[in-house]
Formats: sequence, structure tokens, C-alpha cells
Amino acid sequence: MKEQPGSKRISSGVIAAVSAAVVAVGGCVAWLTHSSTTQNQPESTITSTPQISQPPTTQATPQKNEQTTQIYRLKDTGKNFELVPQEVQVQVKGNKPNQVLEAAFQTLLTHPTDGTNSSTIPKGTKLLSLKVRNDGIHVNLSEEFTTGGGSSSMTGRVGQVVYTATSQDPNAKVYVEVNGKKLDTLGGEGLELEQPLTRDSFKKNYQL
Repeated sequence: MKEQPGSKRISSGVIAAVSAAVVAVGGCVAWLTHSSTTQNQPESTITSTPQISQPPTTQATPQKNEQTTQIYRLKDTGKNFELVPQEVQVQVKGNKPNQVLEAAFQTLLTHPTDGTNSSTIPKGTKLLSLKVRNDGIHVNLSEEFTTGGGSSSMTGRVGQVVYTATSQDPNAKVYVEVNGKKLDTLGGEGLELEQPLTRDSFKKNYQL
């Protein structure tokens, strides 16, 4: 018995339709599987190595320390004057040799005298600089140092500078300067200074 042409065409169409459906279903399943897998995967996170910040470096501040030194005043003995030491406490930073002397001179020039001892250094005299060099100690004072007083006053103030400058080293040489220039003559009466000065040369050449 022969098959009808119509039935053959139907069978072929059915097969094609079924195949197309299978392909479509397979594609849908694949898409759903991929989508589900993607959604279930954890989100990737970007991690960075923590940066360890270093504390800022700061220079160590020199600590202030208190030291004892001497300044020199004048004492009236009734016949003449003599240089007498007075111990003072000064605040310094570090250990540079000139710092103690600078502090001593600041005390000498700014602190009032007591009732026993006096000073012939004029008020308003300022320490402009103090340098400890190989050839000696250079004490640079302001112009006020040269004003006022007679020969005794001039001699007394020079002695105060020399002895205070050598309080750390009694054998040191001292150069007295005014406004950065070596002082050769002091005062209207012309007190000559043979520089450098030492304690020994002051005792020998100058009478208080």
C-alpha cells in the first residue's frame, strides 16, 4: 500500500518543528544556566595592601639646662674698688662654649646690682655678639658701653667685661669690641686698651 503524499509532508514538518523547539529549549536552558551561575558567583573585590604611614621625622629640640657661672661686679673697699665674683644660674641650650658666656653677659647687663656691689657698665649697653675663637674671646658690645663716667668708671667696666668673659677659663684672652670694631681707646679721657686683655694684664696695667 502506498503512503499518501500529504502524510509525508506532515511528518517532515512535524520533525522540523520538533527540532526547532529542541534547539530553542536547549538555548534557553544554556542561557538560564549561565545567568544562574553568574548571579551565584561572589562579586570580585579589589584589595589593596595597607600603607603603613611613617611618623614625621622631627629634629630633636635641645633641652634647656641650668648651669652655674660667675659675673663680676665692683665692690667699694673704702679706698678703691675691687672686682668680686657673683654666682648666677643661667639657662642654656646644648653645650656650645659661648652659650654660658652669652647668658652670663645678658645677666651682667640687664640685672640690677644689689646693695653691696655695683657696676659701672652704662645702662642700655647690649651684647651684640660673643664668639669663642682660637685667638681668644671676642665680646662685641653696643655703643652705650663707651658713654659716661670718668677714668675709674671706664677702668671698672673694662675689668667687669674681662673677668666675666674669663669666668670659664681664667687664662683666656679677651678682645673688647664696640659695633664689631676692636676698641683701642675708651672714653673722653682716652683710656688705652692694650688688646688682647687678660686677667694678668689687667691687674698689671690698670688701677681700680
